[in-house]
This record gives sequence, C-alpha cells and structure tokens, in this order.
Amino acid sequence: MPSPPDQRAQRERLARRRGRSAAYRRRRFVALALLALAALIAGVAFGANGGGGGPPVTPRQAVKQQREAEPVHFTVSVSGDLLIHTSLWERALALGGGSHYDFAPELAELRPYVADASFGICHVETPMTPAPPTSYPIFNTPPALAQGIKATGWDVCDTASNHSLDQGQSGIDDTGKALDSAGIEHTGSFPSPKAQREITTLKVEGVKVAFLAYTTDTNGIPLPESWSVNLASADRILEAAKRAHKLGAEAVIVNVHWGGQIVAEYQSEPSPAQVALAKKLTASRFITAVVGQGPHAVQPIENLNDKFVVFSEGNLISNQSPAAGLPASSQDGLVAILHCVTDEHGTRVTEVRYVPVFVSQPDYTVLPVGSALKKGQGDSTLLRASYERTVGVVGKSEHIRPTPEKLP
Repeated sequence: MPSPPDQRAQRERLARRRGRSAAYRRRRFVALALLALAALIAGVAFGANGGGGGPPVTPRQAVKQQREAEPVHFTVSVSGDLLIHTSLWERALALGGGSHYDFAPELAELRPYVADASFGICHVETPMTPAPPTSYPIFNTPPALAQGIKATGWDVCDTASNHSLDQGQSGIDDTGKALDSAGIEHTGSFPSPKAQREITTLKVEGVKVAFLAYTTDTNGIPLPESWSVNLASADRILEAAKRAHKLGAEAVIVNVHWGGQIVAEYQSEPSPAQVALAKKLTASRFITAVVGQGPHAVQPIENLNDKFVVFSEGNLISNQSPAAGLPASSQDGLVAILHCVTDEHGTRVTEVRYVPVFVSQPDYTVLPVGSALKKGQGDSTLLRASYERTVGVVGKSEHIRPTPEKLP
C-alpha cells in the first residue's frame, strides 16, 4: 500500500493529466453533451424512418465530430539513454544507505519535464535482472531502476536497444517484470509472441496514443526467438502503425534506437541510413512523429514530410565523459517536449521545445541546464558549454526551440 503522501501525489498527478483546469473540463463536458444529443437525435430519426433518414453515426465519426467541436492539446516528453554503468549503480547503492539501490535522486531534477507532460516516454538501454549488476560491454542493471523511473514520472518505456539481449531472454523477461512491478507500461522487447503482437496504447487527455519501439541491431547477439525484440525495418514499422490506426489510435509515436550498424557512435549528424528510414516513416499518414537515441550524442530535430523527427536525444544518464576518453558531448542530452493537437483532421505535432541536460559527475545527477544555473547547481562553466554544444547541434527555429532560449 502506498503511504498517504504517495497517494496524494498519485491523485494530484492523475488530476493534472486528466485536465489542466476546471474550465477545460467544463468545455469538454458541454462538447460531449452536445455530441451525445446530436447522436441521439440522429439515432431517433434513423429509427423513425426505418433507415430512410441516413446511416447512423459510427464511433469513428463521433470521435471526429468531438475533435472538431473541441480540439485536444497535449504534450509528449521523450528523452535519451538510461545507460547504467558501474559508477551509477554504485552511487544509487550509496543513496540507498548501502542496503538498497535508489536511482530516484539521480533523476529527480528531470521530474518537471517528465511528470508535468501529458505523456512521458523513457528509454531503458540495459536489461534489469536480480543477478549482480554489470557494466560495459555486457550490462545488467539493478531492477530498482524501475522504481526510479516511476518516481521521475515516466508513463511508458522503450526497451528495444542494442543491449536488450545482454542477459538473453531471461533478461528481457526480468526487465518487463521490474517495469510491471513499478506500474510502468513498456514495449520493444517481449516475453512471448502474443505480447509482441499487442500494440501499446495509452489514453492521453482522452486521445488514444499508440507507442511503437524498435532497435536497428542487438550488437550481433542473435535473437533467442523471432519475437524477442522489435528489429527496425520500414515495412515492419509501417505495418504496425497501420494496425494501430485500425485499432483506434489517433496518434502513433515511433521510437527507433539507432545502433552501430546504422550510425557511428558519438556522431552528431544523422547518417544517410537514419534519414532514409525517417523519410519512409514520416511519409505514412499513420505515423505522427519519430523519436530516437543510440549514438550517445545529441542529433538534430528536423521536419521531414511535415512531421517532426527527434533523431537522437543523446545520453540521459551514463558514465560517459572526457574522463573516460570520450567526447564531451557524451555528457550532453536533451528532453524533447512535443506539443500535439488532435482535431477533426487527426493528430499533429505543432512544435518541439527541447531542454538541454547534462550529467553532473561525480554525483551522477542529471541537470536541466537552465534550471541548474538558476539554482546554482553543478559546474556553471561545464553547464554553459554543454548548452552551447546541444543548441549548436539541434538549432533554433520558429517551431523548434530550446528551454530556456537564453541562459541566465
């Protein structure tokens, strides 16, 4: 049983995600009442005329009329790799007093950009099992990470990555169990063929949103079963998006984890293969947006076929840094906030705001750069350099802007 403070927090979060104001709920109630009345009148007329009054309103038509009467606005938060090296789980063990792992403090500063969004998506890079934790090149992460994910406010996680098979099929199964225990939806790797066939959907401000997750490779480790991990291909993704639409999804968000077979690590520009796949996906009317991560570096946010593509959010948390002999950009990441609207024409992303973040060492706290500078957290010189690197790659435009737009 959650404690009373936990219950209050859950109730507050649920209330926030069902509607941002009493006025919004009143307008929505009026719109639904009018639509119900219209449907009732149409149904009566149809019955009285013995079918001569025209066909009845279908559920899909009713939803379209509802969206026309009152478009729905919502936000989707997406972020980069949760890449749990030894230093991170050792820090989490220290934060747990040496008796258990507590990852929540390392991620706590992200909460306003995750929990306050209508829908938060995370990327679990490494398997989580009860076996002793391990780091690169074959990862195993304490299952307690799932509780840190829950505490930060994410709703669903992508578990398809090049490290998904580091602990074999049992690692996939244990990862799912850990997320299930924390109450987190997940997709991308699966315990059964039935689970793989299912489309992960969530109601976001009343809009049915489907989330699809794929990886381009698994570091050469063969799949234990054909259904163990979603491997990315245009045909597979497009078929799943079309099926999600048939099942009633009003929006489809696709996450692609770009492995080494498609883009070099630490590369800040999308490879031709990345761009080619993104173009095929965004050409489909069934896909709303494409997001991704994998090369351990931030990559641009672009508009392809009038749809937004977040090529790579970079690392969210890891032990990668110049101290490990890696580029400074390996400590950089971003949280992208997709601003969406659903109306009678469907769902589209109208703009993307992105929050540059930086992994502060040696405490391994993920710091949103703008708020960290205001609070006096971290090394201001490193934070400012990180912000400039990220904005220099992602850029600024009318519909793609950093938060904050200028540093204090």
